[in-house]
Amino acid sequence: MGKFTRAWAVTAALVTLVPLGLTGCGSSSEEPRIVGGGTEGGSSATPTSPAEPLSLSITPGTGAKKQPVSTEIGTTVAGGKVTDVTLTMEGGGKVEGALREDGSSWVPAVPLKYSKTYTASVTATNSTGQTDTKTTSFTTMSKPSSQVGSGLYLFDDKTYGVAMPVVVEFSPGIPKKDRAAVQKRMFVSTNPPQPGTWHWVSSGTQAYYRAPEYWQPGTTISVRIGLEGIPLSNGRYGNMDRKATGKIDNNKMELKVDNATKKMSVYENGNLIKTMPVSLGKKSTPSSSGTMVIMEKKAATTFDTMDDPNPANRYVTDVEYAQRLTWGGEYIHAAPWSVADQGRRNVSHGCVNVATANAKWLFEKTKIGDPITITGTEVKLANGNGWTAWNLSWAEFIKGSALPVPADLTSPGAAGTASPTT
Repeated sequence: MGKFTRAWAVTAALVTLVPLGLTGCGSSSEEPRIVGGGTEGGSSATPTSPAEPLSLSITPGTGAKKQPVSTEIGTTVAGGKVTDVTLTMEGGGKVEGALREDGSSWVPAVPLKYSKTYTASVTATNSTGQTDTKTTSFTTMSKPSSQVGSGLYLFDDKTYGVAMPVVVEFSPGIPKKDRAAVQKRMFVSTNPPQPGTWHWVSSGTQAYYRAPEYWQPGTTISVRIGLEGIPLSNGRYGNMDRKATGKIDNNKMELKVDNATKKMSVYENGNLIKTMPVSLGKKSTPSSSGTMVIMEKKAATTFDTMDDPNPANRYVTDVEYAQRLTWGGEYIHAAPWSVADQGRRNVSHGCVNVATANAKWLFEKTKIGDPITITGTEVKLANGNGWTAWNLSWAEFIKGSALPVPADLTSPGAAGTASPTT
């Protein structure tokens, strides 16, 4: 078992979570709205009632001051729909953005600037072509001194395994009453489209985004964590926006370890391609049973556990081909010293020991985000000890969302099976 170390990825370009998608204003692909018993652009065999009068209101109110740089242009429309939004900064250019799918607000594509004045103009249009335009001007707040640190474990132009969750970290953790507002600012899109949702660990220090099943091979995942300037109840503000676009590998790799047989089975695209003997954690330091994700890969590293409270577990050892599975220090790695035990008995401090040749083969074959499931050990994987998004059934996972989950994602068949592994 390696030493507990957890580096923040605060300087990296990381990714986001979001329950509501965005759409451009006036999109011709938008579904027609029901108007007075008929459908816009359609016909009816019976007379229709008069259209609802067009009305529009927007926020922030004119003259509003000290607004967060995460401010969205709120829109409330009756009798029509928003067809145009323009936001400009005084002395600056136009700000790009898009409407949320539910039309409740227009979201700037980037954080606003601190201590600047903005003017928004919103136009709504009804089925007869009548328009209503409202304008407002507001000033943003100065940059706050107390902020929440954040990190995103997704990087541009990187390729990941099919179980790679979108992982966002917060320091300190997000208070429970603020999580819905933060989750609304975490946006995820996939190509091809695959629905998903967020799950918060109890401490609020991590949130994971995943689909009901592993990502389809070849999927592109684009994320924006629009955290900068969002106000929290503890007097802090989000520190920055993070964006990243990653890709899921074209091959589906899965690792399965059975403590009963002391063997690892490696599957590629559902086909068994290799088995190898392993030695897991001994009874005093057992390996965790559950579905984990490869989080980090190091061709060579040093395990240093000299600060362990139990003297029997203290050691300093150089290892090769190490692949991290948990924050607590469980890895797959080469262990030439335990080859005689592999396939026969457990002697490790919690890691998955394999022969050097097998460790090298695995290291060259796997990617960060590949899943590994271990079964039959003395302890279960603790939620949050690593990227544990796939250690929960879909029914359990969606309970961790801070926002309501769409009905089509809560049905019993949404995940296909009760278990995320095949």
